[in-house]
Amino acid sequence: MAEGFAGRPGAVGAPPQHYGSPLTEQRALARGEAVVDLSHHGVVTVTGPDRLTWLDSVTSQSIAGLRPGESSETLLLDPNGRIEHAIRIVDDGETAWLLVDAGEAEALAAWLDRMRFMMRVEVADRSAEYATIGTLGDPAAFPHAVSHDVPLVWRDPWTGVAAGGWQYARVEEHPGTAWSWSELLVERSRLAEYDGVPAAGILASEALRAAAWRPAWASEVDEKSIPNEYDWLRSAVHLAKGCYRGQETVAKIHNLGHPPRRLVFLHVDGTEHVSPEHGDLVYLAGTETAVGRVTTGAHHWELGPIALAMVKRAVEPGAALEIDRDGQRLSAAQEVVVPTDAGATADVPRLPRLGAVRR
Repeated sequence: MAEGFAGRPGAVGAPPQHYGSPLTEQRALARGEAVVDLSHHGVVTVTGPDRLTWLDSVTSQSIAGLRPGESSETLLLDPNGRIEHAIRIVDDGETAWLLVDAGEAEALAAWLDRMRFMMRVEVADRSAEYATIGTLGDPAAFPHAVSHDVPLVWRDPWTGVAAGGWQYARVEEHPGTAWSWSELLVERSRLAEYDGVPAAGILASEALRAAAWRPAWASEVDEKSIPNEYDWLRSAVHLAKGCYRGQETVAKIHNLGHPPRRLVFLHVDGTEHVSPEHGDLVYLAGTETAVGRVTTGAHHWELGPIALAMVKRAVEPGAALEIDRDGQRLSAAQEVVVPTDAGATADVPRLPRLGAVRR
């Protein structure tokens, strides 16, 4: 889909990665003055009286009672608990609007359509009709679509722990509390209304997202990903709802085990004037032992080079790390997002060893 902001002066890429000044754009976005072209993202709609109870039954979040205009986030998992789709949802009272990252809409719509069975629902891929615009500002200040008198605006629940959720990060103030991100749907025929609105590129929004420890499907998720590894129980999983596909794995790890990998936030040495990138290997410092990969690399306007990375659970939180950027080693210090002992929250009585004598 070629339309969007790619024709703006200075735009690099489609959608634009930046417009010539990534850090200046990042500051404007952080102040809530700019928007980001996410027109490559997908939009799927589910209409019909059974839409919310049906989506509730097949995904990880409790959304059956979602009221018109409310936002939520839910995950579609495979039978082994691995993440297949991350879905941002807003309902208008008649239709559930599912916002997804680039590359998700067609597959998600096809899967949902196959799973309708006797449910009174209709599924459609609306990506060709609607574009997504991101902002950290007031959504009401920017053009957006309205359906059944409900603004089609999704507000990110990452600002706090959702009802029925759980936070693994042990911090006094989670950086996500300041993440006032919204995604607005707008008819593609109306994108010209954004002419003159200050814009920031994808590089700006990705840097601010990484600083908020916010996972994204397009960047963080791979074929092995489970929600517990990302602290995604914070916003997208309801631990007390009924069964859904993949629920057993999520619950078992949360109650009895530990996720095999864990998301970390990395402060990267900026003396080399190089920023990490998605896919860069992460090593224990001074060794050839690879312990993970960068999922999001960025240059933050205040923090300098930063990254989100997925590492093996056993990596010590205090261990010095290095990122390999095209053969150049960049020193990196961890901030713990998911602790090494995350999970195992159930109070299971300890059984005596076989042959042990009770006293």
